[in-house]
Amino acid sequence: MCLGKQSTSSRFLSAFTIFVRMKRLVFLLLFGIWMSSALGQKEQSIVVSDKLQTLRCGDLIVPVRVGATDTAMYYPRLAGKRVALLANHTSMIGERHLVDILHARGFDVTAIFAPEHGFRGTADPGEHVEGFVDAATGIPIRSLYDGNTRRPSDEAMHSFDVLVVDMQDVGVRFYTYYIAMLRMMDACADFGQAVIVLDRPNPNGMVVDGPILEKRYESGVGAIPVPVLHGLTMGEIARMAVGEGWVSPCDLTVVPCRNYTHRIRYELPVAPSPNLRTQRAVYLYPSVCLFEGTVLSVGRGTDKPFEVYGHPDLPPVRYPYAFTPRPSAGAKDPLWNGRLCFGRDLSRESCDSVLRRGLGLEYLIEAYRELNLGEHFFKPVFEKLIGVGYVRRMIVEGYSADEIRSRWQEDVELFRIQRKPYLLYEE
Repeated sequence: MCLGKQSTSSRFLSAFTIFVRMKRLVFLLLFGIWMSSALGQKEQSIVVSDKLQTLRCGDLIVPVRVGATDTAMYYPRLAGKRVALLANHTSMIGERHLVDILHARGFDVTAIFAPEHGFRGTADPGEHVEGFVDAATGIPIRSLYDGNTRRPSDEAMHSFDVLVVDMQDVGVRFYTYYIAMLRMMDACADFGQAVIVLDRPNPNGMVVDGPILEKRYESGVGAIPVPVLHGLTMGEIARMAVGEGWVSPCDLTVVPCRNYTHRIRYELPVAPSPNLRTQRAVYLYPSVCLFEGTVLSVGRGTDKPFEVYGHPDLPPVRYPYAFTPRPSAGAKDPLWNGRLCFGRDLSRESCDSVLRRGLGLEYLIEAYRELNLGEHFFKPVFEKLIGVGYVRRMIVEGYSADEIRSRWQEDVELFRIQRKPYLLYEE
């Protein structure tokens, strides 16, 4: 009896063991299929979860972390040093500003330098902004747009040992935050200070398009020979500027983002400037901003800046969308202030179609032909925005958007090769 019971028990245990092993095998097989499917997804998108930007790849979620969160990479470089920041309202880590975090940690922050739109991000484009003292920390804030040289005084440069740069750019050549960074890098090279760039994703980082800036059109809205949409982060611009000799060599460190590639569509948690209020506006900005070099309004002084465009003389039959620009935050005296304008509303266009188009000239050419103003359609700043002389000439001569675009395609491909050594993230 005892032998019989033992045999039955052994058979039971053997069957149970096989069942467990098969269950594990099935689980591992299913898990492998799930992982393969998730990692093989071609479509990648950004979602917001508890205010943390994340990469969704199938059902696998990986957080995209900005450089400022990687404190082990730069805190040791700040210890015992006088620290200056080039920062603005976008220099956030979650709900806290980088200035407040460093101050609370006991770092000796001696100065804050502010770019266009000011430290609070509320000033008009190009508006002169005076310096002031931050009420919460007592740190002096020095504006680079105070109407002087847009470069700090010798006294200001002697007030720190290391500069930390942390600002959210939008990846467009005429968006000026990178220019403030390059000017500060040049100054730091002259005075022997180190520069640490805390990198952030480029929301237009998946697109490289547009003419390369010609040297004769360099200005405060275009400083380096890159396309309108260059596809670089601030850290990559800094690396390329040093490597290509566009700025003086300096002691540069870039703290990269984690879990980021140039294929990711990164949605901005904070509006980067007063008139870029939505993600769609950020995507439309490279194309619609070209209207600022013409007689048309881009919607400044309305609730849809850079998502609409118009002019009082466009025929309402073909341009039924109407708006009236009025003074508002970030647009104290908008073009066509108080005048009824007719144009197009692009706020319903899908972000996918905007990104696929890249730098679009179709709307610009259509409006040029409709108004029939000839050269009076353009302002001198148009060349500073587009970066070359041939685009205006080809529009006047009747070329199509595709024909004009083909003119710069070879230059863009050469630029992609030129920038490759400086990339921090996969294309």
